[in-house]
Amino acid sequence: MSYFVGAYAASPNTATWNPELEAQYYARLSALPNVKGLEHPFLGSLHPHDDAWFISHIEPKWRFVFTCIPGVMAAMAKNPLVGLASDDASGRQEALAFVRQARDAIATLNAACGSHVVDAIEIHSAPDKTRAASSVASLTASLAELVQWDWQGARVVIEHCDAHVPGQVASKGFLTLADEIAAIEATNTRYGSHVGVVVNWGRSVLEARSAEGALQHIRLAKQHGVLAGLMFSGASGQETPYGAWRDSHMPPAPSVAGGIGAEGSLLTDAALHDCLVASDGQQLPILGLKIGIRPLDASLDARMAHLSSGLERLDAAR
Repeated sequence: MSYFVGAYAASPNTATWNPELEAQYYARLSALPNVKGLEHPFLGSLHPHDDAWFISHIEPKWRFVFTCIPGVMAAMAKNPLVGLASDDASGRQEALAFVRQARDAIATLNAACGSHVVDAIEIHSAPDKTRAASSVASLTASLAELVQWDWQGARVVIEHCDAHVPGQVASKGFLTLADEIAAIEATNTRYGSHVGVVVNWGRSVLEARSAEGALQHIRLAKQHGVLAGLMFSGASGQETPYGAWRDSHMPPAPSVAGGIGAEGSLLTDAALHDCLVASDGQQLPILGLKIGIRPLDASLDARMAHLSSGLERLDAAR
């Protein structure tokens, strides 16, 4: 089976842009037999550094899922009112304008590839509720507008990020999954759209402070018939190089059979298996792996070893 890879999180270009090094990285990614395509970060343009470079280095057979989260976090750092679920009218309109830019970037990539190569766009229910007011009503209003745009075949999905939990420091602090589903169901009913939910394993675990959080979110989305994807990023409650309860895309824990892995990660072989079974993972349109690597100056060989191992673990867990 093949998978989407959030390759930007494992890139050797952690602080600067080195196109030669990134070209080596993409060549190594292309050689992996079980990569379906990339979960690609959107920050306002097709590629964060060089659109032409990106178009000339992607594998022709790859599919793509755009994720807006890097751009969303950058926008909120400048203006905490920005978000599709924001109760501030100007903040919500700024978020919609950003998603419109993503729509245009998808059209640019499709045109360059000569076909519709983008399967989905992941949007988010920002802002952080500890810094700005947000609601189901505001998110529903945003969805009502953007589902009427021409997405050239890309499915609009909400990637659930850890919600605001009173008394707990959040990484994102967005709406709850139940609230997101309520907005999705209202939109799909009214417009006949097909908005879905993508569960990011690590972000659901951060919210629940337990590996059970991911299973609970998978089951809830599946119960409502909106589960569209599952991306595996690890997390830990221990002080590790990846931090305690941090959204740092921690790799899976070492396998029980040994091999490479991140000590302290809650993303074990058993957790992979349980979530793939609960989600019926082989039938999901979006299924994949997004991991960061520590130390930040890790070699390209080390990064590829983690990616290869993680993808092999997904196959074994099925």
